Amino acid sequence: MNITSTVIDARGICKAYGPRKVLRGLDFCAYDHETVAIMGVNGAGKTTLLNILATLLAADTGRCTYFGIPLKNHEIEIRRRLGLVSHQTFLYSELTAEENLLFYAGLYGLLGREQLAAQTLELVDLKKQRNQIVRTLSRGMQQRLSIGRALLHDPQILFLDEPYTGLDQAMTGRMRALLKQLAESGKTIIMSSHSFQEVSAFGTRALFLHKGVIVDSVDLAGMDEDELAQRYRTVVQMGAQG
Repeated sequence: MNITSTVIDARGICKAYGPRKVLRGLDFCAYDHETVAIMGVNGAGKTTLLNILATLLAADTGRCTYFGIPLKNHEIEIRRRLGLVSHQTFLYSELTAEENLLFYAGLYGLLGREQLAAQTLELVDLKKQRNQIVRTLSRGMQQRLSIGRALLHDPQILFLDEPYTGLDQAMTGRMRALLKQLAESGKTIIMSSHSFQEVSAFGTRALFLHKGVIVDSVDLAGMDEDELAQRYRTVVQMGAQG
């Protein structure tokens, strides 16, 4: 893996919801052209961490820099370089697939909106569904359109929260091909996932999140699904006993 620069450097991130501490002084780094998977049991803090890194949620304490730029006082500049796909699609259900992309392209102030929408629909393999109302699309199609929405402004970093959730086998295969294409195009991808198979298929690094801290960082080069699963279970079990 050819790491050229640090794109995210987060230090001492803490987040609590009332008395429940979700993240506990967590440190996180991501590098240019990486695909980083954050793994952990439900409630480990994966979604909270992604939302903080994507600037959708503020940490209670800690600091984040992006491309060497501190988040504080540079939020707008940084957000233009980020894309987020979460459990919510942020799509308008009564608009067509194309109309949704045109709307978001307008919000970003992008030029050539029609051409950009057409190119994005082709990228996410929804060209035939361009005039279909979003609420009539399948779960997998809505997920792919949501990725298209997040890619419209050509972000350098793409955040994905459990991108395979609720997809059948066929849609999972199409999603896998799309994400692999995006990774090969040079984008830094940071995703949460429960799937050892998907993480080992095209990830470059896996982070194990346990009780609000990262307990291990695994280089995925040459590591198959079974080896990753065994490493995860061993590390998390040791953390649970500690």
